Amino acid sequence: MRIVISEFISLDGVVQAPGGPQEDTDGGFAHGGWTHPFFDPEVVGGAFDEALGKADALLFGRRTWQTMAGAWPERAGDPFADRMNAIRKYVVSGTLSDSELTWENTARIPGVEAVARIRELRASAGGDLLVMGSPTLVRTLLHEGLVDELRLMIMPVLLGGGKSIFPEDGALRTLELVSTVTSGTGVQVCTYRTVTEA
Repeated sequence: MRIVISEFISLDGVVQAPGGPQEDTDGGFAHGGWTHPFFDPEVVGGAFDEALGKADALLFGRRTWQTMAGAWPERAGDPFADRMNAIRKYVVSGTLSDSELTWENTARIPGVEAVARIRELRASAGGDLLVMGSPTLVRTLLHEGLVDELRLMIMPVLLGGGKSIFPEDGALRTLELVSTVTSGTGVQVCTYRTVTEA
């Protein structure tokens, strides 16, 4: 399986709380829902449709999984929502219990086993393992060299600080830009693949 990261991201590299004001206020973040003025169904929505269409499973950190699990089941009847609800899902968490996994087709990966278990998933046969949001998890995956593709929806906005997906470990990681599309709202949808050093 390829591990594909799909993120809304500001020009200054922030991914925190793209969907709504109360989604994630850690650190006093006050700009929740900042993506709404720039979302367009054709280009930005199309990028998510395409990513989900290639995915065999979704992988989340706890907070993103809880946000999604609170939103998608009630949207049944829409093709994208139906796919989100039906697809296999994994959530990395050291605190959720199996009885709390109320979103259909969800399995828990204990936090202490996350890197080893995700390596096993990546080595198994199948389509993409898609990660949305989940900045702490994505930082770990990038740090561990487990990301095959980054699909960034770069929004024309500066947020002045907030959570990032990028490790701050001093390591150089080379990426190859494989496609870019610009929406009418000024969003650059850029797909990068990791370059394996020879």
